[in-house]
Amino acid sequence: MNLIAAIRREYTYITSIGRTVWMLRLVTPKATRTIVDIIEGWARRTPDAPALYFLDTVMTYRALDARANAYAHWALSLGLKQGDAVALLMENRPDFLCAWLGLFKAGLCAALINTNQRGQQLAHSIQIAGARQVIVGEELAVFLPEAQPFFDAPPQLWIQGENNNLDTALDVAATDSPGPGSRAGITGKDRAFYIYTSGTTGLPKAANFSHMRLLFMMTGFWGALKPKQVDRIYNPLPLYHATGGVCAVGLALGRGGSLIIKKKFSVSEFWSDLHRYDATIFVYIGELCRYLLNAPPGPHEKDHRVRAITGNGLRPEIWREFQDRFAIPRIVEFYGATEGNVSMLNYDGTIGAVGRVPEYAEWMLPTRVVRFDVEREVPVRGPDGLCIECEPGEVGETIGGISQRAGRNFEGYTKASDTEKKILRDVFKMGDAWFRTGDLMRRDEHSYFYFVDRIGDTFRWKGENVATSEVTEALSTVPGIREVNVYGVSVPGMDGRAGMAALVVDGGFDIAGLAPRLEGRLAPYARPVFLRLQPEIAVTGTFKQRKVELVKEGFDPSALPDPIYWLDPATASYERLTPARYAEIVEDRIKL
Repeated sequence: MNLIAAIRREYTYITSIGRTVWMLRLVTPKATRTIVDIIEGWARRTPDAPALYFLDTVMTYRALDARANAYAHWALSLGLKQGDAVALLMENRPDFLCAWLGLFKAGLCAALINTNQRGQQLAHSIQIAGARQVIVGEELAVFLPEAQPFFDAPPQLWIQGENNNLDTALDVAATDSPGPGSRAGITGKDRAFYIYTSGTTGLPKAANFSHMRLLFMMTGFWGALKPKQVDRIYNPLPLYHATGGVCAVGLALGRGGSLIIKKKFSVSEFWSDLHRYDATIFVYIGELCRYLLNAPPGPHEKDHRVRAITGNGLRPEIWREFQDRFAIPRIVEFYGATEGNVSMLNYDGTIGAVGRVPEYAEWMLPTRVVRFDVEREVPVRGPDGLCIECEPGEVGETIGGISQRAGRNFEGYTKASDTEKKILRDVFKMGDAWFRTGDLMRRDEHSYFYFVDRIGDTFRWKGENVATSEVTEALSTVPGIREVNVYGVSVPGMDGRAGMAALVVDGGFDIAGLAPRLEGRLAPYARPVFLRLQPEIAVTGTFKQRKVELVKEGFDPSALPDPIYWLDPATASYERLTPARYAEIVEDRIKL
């Protein structure tokens, strides 16, 4: 049986990666073929085929191409020079894709601004891209005045929406192709997008995203899911981010299929949307899956034609339940940082794995796990000054070898100093360079990679490393706990950080039984010392949980609006934390 499983595992990997490599033969730094050529090709061959579904409207490939041409002619009329950036601040809708496609046709690049940014963050993101023109959806125009004081020189705003200045300009713009001359000289190595980090720990960084990287990422999903023209890809994720704006878009428009654009993710409308639009594939983020599982049963959650889903962050503890409850035939989990060169896919659906890179594929996808000092937050080096690769099952930082080969280069950020911080040098030999993912993972004996934690999230307590993902997994299985966010907080007089968990619970939660339940799941040092019961957990626009604010707020019950509990050593149970008890803890009169 093990031999059969091994043969099946290798067959799946080799056929999937082989298909991908064959398609990637055309994706090189010097290639002039971009996503523009691919979409224009579909517009010529299947002009009346549906390209985009949005609300009750359908946009054909002919209409998509014509609208993009209008954007191209408009951009060219502004006198922008090739390679200039235009910022795009717009909620999900067809014009978002028409805009960046039109900018590409004009030889320009698009800065994809996070729609949640306000004030200084918003001004900063526009300025670091060097954008002097900003396309703004009318629904977000109200937020631009807040950002005005932070601009060195305010950019020109073009408001998209009925009777606004951009639509007036587009109405008189030509809809025929501006021709390849407007983008002559643009090759794979040239920038297509700026895509931004979330900025949860400071101002956002703008990651360079080339045309080669765009096609490289799209091709990976073509090889894994084999999308066809009949496929309809449902996308509830933001178009300003890589999963929703590159992976989902590529699965649809890159292969002549249809993209179903959802303005914003909705738990209550999710399965009815899939039924309504006859979707065959959807993209996800892990927290999205948890939200769907927490929802009561609905009429269409198995009444759909979905053949596969792809995304990242689906936790092992809910994987099987999610797949069984919603009748999902195939899950393709993947790993890849927006700006990084480490990418992998879990082609065969091994539960919990974010991807696989067998040893025989390392020449093409050099991805390793090196030992890491959690307390100092640096890789461990041996007596020779070089890093030490982890043994199978050992947790360390995942890194990717940097080279000029397609897909292995690290394109970095707009600031050289930010780029350098992500490069690890002199790793396995003097002079080599590797991209630091900032993620702790383990790699098993079959070369599957499993995500453990973000660096900075894992913390030390009682001399031991505590992985927030392990604690999250244990808490998520407790009846009544609907959402979990685990982090470490400083306690005066104590080394390391004490574990704390923000929880969203329902009426089925029994706090009296929590401590005994965790005894069999977590080591004593890993059990949360503090609990914070919240009505909801704050997330970023891409559903990543916010921890920084929670860490700063600590566990003082008199300063927080939420109930705080602590694991009382005397009773071995979670008790309500009072201001008096808090004072005893911070004054070191109680040992945790």
